[in-house]
Amino acid sequence: MSNIVAIVGRPNVGKSTFFNRLIQRREAIVDAVSGVTRDRHYGKSDWNGKEFSLIDTGGYVLGSDDIFEAEIDKQVELAIDEADAIIFMVDVESGVTGMDEDVAKLLRRVGKPVFLAVNKVDNAKRAEDAVEFYALGLGEYYTIASINGSGTGELLDALVEALPEKEDVVEEDLPRFAVVGRPNAGKSSFINALIGEDRYIVTDIAGTTRDAIDTKYNRFGFEFNLVDTAGIRRKSKVKEDLEFYSVMRSVRAIEHADVCLLVLDANRGFDGQVQNIFWLAERNRKGIVVLVNKWDLVEKDHKSVKEYEKVIRKQMEPFTDVPIVFISALTKQRIFKAIETAVEVYNNRSKKIKTSELNDVLQPIIESYPPPAYKGKFVKIKYIMQLPTPQPQFAFFCNLPQYIKDPYKRFLENKLRDNFGFHGVPISIYMRKK
Repeated sequence: MSNIVAIVGRPNVGKSTFFNRLIQRREAIVDAVSGVTRDRHYGKSDWNGKEFSLIDTGGYVLGSDDIFEAEIDKQVELAIDEADAIIFMVDVESGVTGMDEDVAKLLRRVGKPVFLAVNKVDNAKRAEDAVEFYALGLGEYYTIASINGSGTGELLDALVEALPEKEDVVEEDLPRFAVVGRPNAGKSSFINALIGEDRYIVTDIAGTTRDAIDTKYNRFGFEFNLVDTAGIRRKSKVKEDLEFYSVMRSVRAIEHADVCLLVLDANRGFDGQVQNIFWLAERNRKGIVVLVNKWDLVEKDHKSVKEYEKVIRKQMEPFTDVPIVFISALTKQRIFKAIETAVEVYNNRSKKIKTSELNDVLQPIIESYPPPAYKGKFVKIKYIMQLPTPQPQFAFFCNLPQYIKDPYKRFLENKLRDNFGFHGVPISIYMRKK
């Protein structure tokens, strides 16, 4: 287990810029709009050979009416609870503010190592101005400029020195399940219901989750990373840069996931936006589970599920072999069924079929239904094998690969599904010259 370090402070003091410098990726969104980091945000860093996890928290604002700020306060408190050490960031430009004093009061009671980092100190005059931060009663301070990294070395030396020793556990490469969908479909509520802890800020304002965030999760003796993504909106709706980053991050989350849990709002259905996300996951050859959320709010009769499912499958064509689970994040109805299904899809995606078995099962089918002759030429498929790729891909070796058209490839795909069960996983078929 690596140590956890939380970066706290009021909004806009440069926490995210510092966080990004330490983890060396553009992971947290950085923007001049105050209060952009709304959730605890995790990343890995190391210094002098010592690894630690970083939490970048939302700006800490006490006693505010703003609905987000009250929630952010809760997140910061959670982060402080989780951390082994805390970097408290302040800004030399604005000097000591009332908010800084509030945070300092909170930190003086913590009983964990606290490092006061005075940011934006990039000249001698500002280094002198930093003296006033002694008034916060947290002892020594470190002057840094997170934008160019000056001073961070001394701060990190002291930080890793203070971190408790932890036994090394090998960090396994866990399967990644990305929870995706349009804004306000209930993705964060679904994850909160699963984890049973307010790990995400949930408010009924669309687009609250602006970043993709990982949570380690264990269920049915199976461990995986659950990735919550910002709601993906249509391009035309992406007004602010922030939204743009979020969409980018959702797309990246899909690219790096093994299975995508596509959450849709039962009242809105499988609309254009949801279809775009579905095809994005399909094009990236990811496992897919469709979760119809807010099912508790839908007027139902005995046919509802069947009818609803039929409509969705029609819109998914030709890739219809996808599990659809009707859930309610609010009442927790079937949320564990959703995860169980995702685990099955994950296993399907990594399934390997022996070459002998493939040929024994499929050759007789191909002999009964050979590819149609083309310009009087007969196509013979001689041999089939699964390619050694992370997702299911099959090579069919034949004499005239160029004459095999899509309808016959779809026929072969369906036979693979019927016989070997790749439920929820796109299959790629390649025709190769024997």
